[in-house]
Amino acid sequence: MRYNKIRKMDIANGPGVRISIFMQGCAFHCKNCFNPETHDFNGGREFTDETIEHILDLCGKEYIAGLSILGGEPMHPNNIEGTLKLARAFKEKFPQKTLWVWSGFLFDRDLKEKEVLKYIDVLVDGQYMDELHNPMLAWRGSSNQRVIDVQKSLKTKKIILYENELQTV
Repeated sequence: MRYNKIRKMDIANGPGVRISIFMQGCAFHCKNCFNPETHDFNGGREFTDETIEHILDLCGKEYIAGLSILGGEPMHPNNIEGTLKLARAFKEKFPQKTLWVWSGFLFDRDLKEKEVLKYIDVLVDGQYMDELHNPMLAWRGSSNQRVIDVQKSLKTKKIILYENELQTV
């Protein structure tokens, strides 16, 4: 597995100041994707245990609200094991901080049985659709994407949107 980049102070991908990692590799290739340099599964850098330790060190700063995992596609079969390993390590070390993940896969169709959901607080699901692009939406690029409160959704067995989902930027 590979990753493209790590942002040490990201304020665009979830609430508060966050650490963000962009996984490398995506098979969706959405039209006008905001991050096309992450599509090639062979690009970027190798994702290792040292990468996870570096991210955890960055997340340890008091002002960091949480970790955001984007892509590429963190839930692609090539990437999901690394995403799971990072998510588990993050939530074990920082249970009070939030973990946000973006995926083109759908929560209720593609991801509902995946172990990684146990560690995710908020999932932005659905592929970006250029014809549904709306720059006023918070934390997503197109109106078909959902901002899901994963833990509430798992408990109720139905999709519960993140309570601040309707906020605009």
